[in-house]
Amino acid sequence: MSEIIYKELSYKLIGLAYQIQNKLGYGMKEATYKNAFEELLKQENIEYKREFYYPVKINNKLIAKKYFDFIIDEKIILEFKIGSDRYLDCYRQLLDYLKSSQYKLGIIIRLTKDGIKVKRIPNIY
Repeated sequence: MSEIIYKELSYKLIGLAYQIQNKLGYGMKEATYKNAFEELLKQENIEYKREFYYPVKINNKLIAKKYFDFIIDEKIILEFKIGSDRYLDCYRQLLDYLKSSQYKLGIIIRLTKDGIKVKRIPNIY
């Protein structure tokens, strides 16, 4: 049986996302949900960086620029998405982020008309 990576922290983050869904519902802009999430992170004293720039380099040469919605506690990449369509694009984007970085876990939080959809993606690369 494999161990769940950052179990307590990731469950806490997912719980915060549900709080946002319960308070704001569906239909707002992505930035509104991110702002709300940031406020809850502050209230919970969870370390984070928002719109985090991550350069991808080979031989000290910049080959790509990545911008993560959130880096949580220097451990987890967390991405917010709105709607049910383009799920595979979101999944591929987060896989790309994980492959490009040293982070061990990514979480996609999708706010849909049917509620919150969460995907935890461990970095196996």
